Amino acid sequence: MCAGAILNARISKVFYGARDPAFGACGGVTNLFMEDFPNPPALVGGVLAEECRAVLGAFFQSLRSDRETSE
Repeated sequence: MCAGAILNARISKVFYGARDPAFGACGGVTNLFMEDFPNPPALVGGVLAEECRAVLGAFFQSLRSDRETSE
């Protein structure tokens, strides 16, 4: 969904930190930006990658903890 919005908005450059090989549309399961779309954005990946992984890990750990305490 985000990749589609980026393409439709004609955003020229996308910066991202953590790559998602399982579900990401930017070099993961698919790479929407490498398809034959007009005006694909330039991609800059790995920006603060370790910090982004830590934030994502903490977020999903929090979700798991919340789910366990509510059961």
